[in-house]
Amino acid sequence: MKKHILIVLVLAGWTAGVRASDTNLTVTLPAHKPVWQSSIALGLTAAAGNSDSTLVTGNFETHKRMPRDEWSLGADAAYGEVDSVKNNESLHGFAQYNHLFDERWYGYTRAAALHDGIADVTYRVTLSPGVGYYFIKNQQTSLAAEFGPGAIFEKLDGEHSMYSSLRVAQRFEHKFNDHARLWQNVEFLPQTDKPDNFLVNAEIGMETTLTRQLSLQVYVQDSFANQPAPGRKNNDVKLVSALAIKF
Repeated sequence: MKKHILIVLVLAGWTAGVRASDTNLTVTLPAHKPVWQSSIALGLTAAAGNSDSTLVTGNFETHKRMPRDEWSLGADAAYGEVDSVKNNESLHGFAQYNHLFDERWYGYTRAAALHDGIADVTYRVTLSPGVGYYFIKNQQTSLAAEFGPGAIFEKLDGEHSMYSSLRVAQRFEHKFNDHARLWQNVEFLPQTDKPDNFLVNAEIGMETTLTRQLSLQVYVQDSFANQPAPGRKNNDVKLVSALAIKF
């Protein structure tokens, strides 16, 4: 009898050990790691006849989303000519890091740089820390607002300058399904001690998936400077259509 009880106890202990081992294996399985999601878009517009024109655009974007941290980086460039006269020459890039305090609130640090030969902006560098809030955040839609102080370093019309600013921004994205999305963003950058000197940068676009890695993008970029370089217009608008490769 004692022998039978001992056998039962040994089998029970062995079974519990196997179950514990299985549980440990389940807990220690590697979780799915967030990865960088990137795309490169290229666009070309050309016309010949009474007026010869060419416009070449390029765009690179990448981002990574983690439970508490978000990274976004991007760069875009455009070059154009009309009747062999240059009418577009711009290069822009940005990097932004967000740290989430909870599901909605986050702190951010952002840096952006611009060169625009036609607007006589040799360079314009904007640095801005601040706070942001997600009004909507789910798999289909995100809507966020950001606010913070900033500093702008620029060479405009051959003159170097540096001044403090504020940054008020808004970002929106909506995925209709797996094949189409809409995005829109805008930022307002006024000089703190001279509010009539301000910048507004805005973009709105649509993307349609063609294949698993190829998509079509159509977007409008608008850059407004209330006090541009002498002899330059204060508003620059670009309508771009491009093919994007995702990787």
